[in-house]
Amino acid sequence: MTVKLPSQLDEAVASACKREHVSKSELVRRALSCYLSQRHTGTPPASALERAGDLVGCFAGGPKDLASNPAHMDGFGQV
Repeated sequence: MTVKLPSQLDEAVASACKREHVSKSELVRRALSCYLSQRHTGTPPASALERAGDLVGCFAGGPKDLASNPAHMDGFGQV
């Protein structure tokens, strides 16, 4: 099978392959398998909120909103 991809999608696939440490063929097989199984069941993919919805708001004692105090973000994104 030969598939022609727009350059932007091909770059995204190549980047995902590096992150996942798999070949393009393996990544495409996984993606097609996932897509077809979702179409077969008719179930749309779950959002992050749907997957972890029972955990939202279950912790007490911490700040209610991290954005309310910039000190909570000190060092965020630094390696």
